[in-house]
Amino acid sequence: QVQLVESGGGLVQAGGSLRLSCAASGRTFSRYAMGWFRQAPGKEREFVTSISSSGSSTYYVDSVKGRFTISRENPKNMLYLQMNSLKPEDTAVYYCAAARRYSSVVSSSRLYDYWGQGTQVTVSS
Repeated sequence: QVQLVESGGGLVQAGGSLRLSCAASGRTFSRYAMGWFRQAPGKEREFVTSISSSGSSTYYVDSVKGRFTISRENPKNMLYLQMNSLKPEDTAVYYCAAARRYSSVVSSSRLYDYWGQGTQVTVSS
């Protein structure tokens, strides 16, 4: 069992930056592909980005390419999402997730096994 706890959300003006963190419990974090998802009010949860277990591969949804960067520190059991040039449409609850059966990047939410509780990101115009 893996527990995930996100932090770092908040209110920021358009064009600003935030860094989300996700702390994972357990000794198997380094084996799992990890991802970030988000859910805006009235919308379905959507994939944002994923990183392979080693951190060598990443994948982003088109809408965040060039603005968001996913990274991980396996010795610290930490996952990060650096968000720059934020837009009002980035407003959502952001979730980190772990895919225990995969080491490569994963974009489908159905393939993730563990989820955090989410952290709110609000971007004002």
